Amino acid sequence: MVSRTTDDYQRMAAAGVAAIVEPSFWQGQPRTEVGTFKDYFNTLIGFERFRASQFGIKHYCTIGLNPKEANNEKLAEAVMELLPLYICKEGVVGIGEIGFDDQTKAEEKYLRWQAQLALEADLPIQIHTPHRDKKAGTIRTMDVLEDVGVSPEKVIIDHNNEETVEMVLDRGYWAAFTIYPHTKLGNQRMFEIMKEYGAEKIVVDSAADWGISDPLAVPKTAALLKDQGITLEKIEQVTYYNPLAAYGQSGQVSEEDWAGNEGVDPTALFEGNSLLRGGMDVDTAMSQYLIE
Repeated sequence: MVSRTTDDYQRMAAAGVAAIVEPSFWQGQPRTEVGTFKDYFNTLIGFERFRASQFGIKHYCTIGLNPKEANNEKLAEAVMELLPLYICKEGVVGIGEIGFDDQTKAEEKYLRWQAQLALEADLPIQIHTPHRDKKAGTIRTMDVLEDVGVSPEKVIIDHNNEETVEMVLDRGYWAAFTIYPHTKLGNQRMFEIMKEYGAEKIVVDSAADWGISDPLAVPKTAALLKDQGITLEKIEQVTYYNPLAAYGQSGQVSEEDWAGNEGVDPTALFEGNSLLRGGMDVDTAMSQYLIE
């Protein structure tokens, strides 16, 4: 969500999104100083939580060194020194996204290191599976995690597709699917996967990055699944209850966090600045948007 505008938060709130989990991710170009990671992590646990709250949405995050930046070892070593300072912060529900990109030795080194950190902190892990040679990279990821001693129950493996889903589920992991408008995995393909594999340990999530992506992918996929005959129980399981169970193992997120929400204070400030300009209440802001 650090890549998105307030319009996206308004649309998500109007679509019924109650809570989000934002992973630490690559921001489009390589970072060159450890201080940029520090500021980024501070944004995830600070301003972004406030920004989401101003639209009635609970914001959580995972903290980690993305594999795309693990190959700059000098910088990666410095980032690893930061991680223990952040993984215990309020709202941090896991370590991630971590895993493989080009499947190098350096990437495996920092995957192992962060998996060990998650094991020691008793936190879930969010895995990034590689875009190239995904099947081999996913198998290698699971092998590394099991070698470290991480329980599959504590791991959400993301960016799955038809090639990886069966083996991920067979080995006991949570299988997450990132819904994009045009690439990776679309919501029609998600329907076909659910028709074959059901809803057990499957998570439907969305991308909301700096490229063409859609923060409303989860509610849109839910609507499509309903139209194509998937039961409401199964839709709720993959879009709500499964991610809640997976990330809830952190002890940092539960349904009570947003049940009986007392509403939004439009006068609230962050570092002396308001977000809802002019004190506009969130219901008024919401009324400006028509949901697709």
